Amino acid sequence: MASTSLGRRLVACLLNVSEARRKDLVETVAKSALYDPAGVRREATTVLNIFNDHDYNRSVITIVSSIDSIGEAVLSACEKACGLFDMRTHTGVHPCMGAVDLIPIYPLGEEVGAEECAEEARAVAQGLTERVQGTSAFLFGWADSPLQRGLAQRRKEMGWFKKTADLQAIRPDVGPLPQKRFGLTGVGASPYVMNCNVTIDTQDIAMGRSIATAIRESTPGGLPGVQVLALPHEGTVEIACNVESVKAPPPSHMTAGEPWPSFSIGGQMYYHAPASLITARVSELAGRHGVGTKGTALVGFTPHQCRGLAEFALSQGIAEFWKEQRRIHM
Repeated sequence: MASTSLGRRLVACLLNVSEARRKDLVETVAKSALYDPAGVRREATTVLNIFNDHDYNRSVITIVSSIDSIGEAVLSACEKACGLFDMRTHTGVHPCMGAVDLIPIYPLGEEVGAEECAEEARAVAQGLTERVQGTSAFLFGWADSPLQRGLAQRRKEMGWFKKTADLQAIRPDVGPLPQKRFGLTGVGASPYVMNCNVTIDTQDIAMGRSIATAIRESTPGGLPGVQVLALPHEGTVEIACNVESVKAPPPSHMTAGEPWPSFSIGGQMYYHAPASLITARVSELAGRHGVGTKGTALVGFTPHQCRGLAEFALSQGIAEFWKEQRRIHM
């Protein structure tokens, strides 16, 4: 797909909200990114996908707009979500701390750099705490200046992985001490992060955790850029992976099956592990226990798919693209 002038300024926000069982409300949040309170459509903004997971009770809304417009779209969606979702009544097996749990901003176009995304993320964090009194946020990635700590590290520091976080012990970067209704929101910017979930046909969570440990980036021999959780899911175990983009070219022994997709930000090349490699590694490790895999789900798109679909949707004037994508073959 040919690049467009708008495409060169595009960014994506994969907005994570702590609700999936009331899909109509999640769609209301998505539409708030697209239309102002008077119902007027925002220019050059589209929602490509809404991924709902019932067991996790978590949805991911893929919002794409220009770097100049993304802030208002995301803030409007967050404001609506905070009015609809209450962490005091939330249940789900996926870790979470906020009604709006995660606001990551990723550059898609070659004219958008790290600092612009960082500034926009910090502005969104500030805007959220001003618009919705009682909300609070921590910063990660490029937005976490000067340390630029990654999402996994910041989540660990905030107690995100604990079953019950002590909100009063948390010191957010923006806003007051977290309140039980809204919880705590992570806001940041980084190279594109994919979500790839592989389901193994067992209910043995200990086995799932051993597989997660084996493929995690921090383990010797693990997959670069891959952060992993093993979670119970629909009577099986899901190996849930955040696939971060990495600067270093992948090791040659990890590229035999499929080349790693790559892209450039400000002249710096980034690479990310393909879903096929993650699936193969999980399948191999599960097979050692006599367990098979049931499938792989990519939550959203690869960076190239995301930009290509966004350019197509915007060129066709399709705001609610998630309703159209099953009928459109790229």
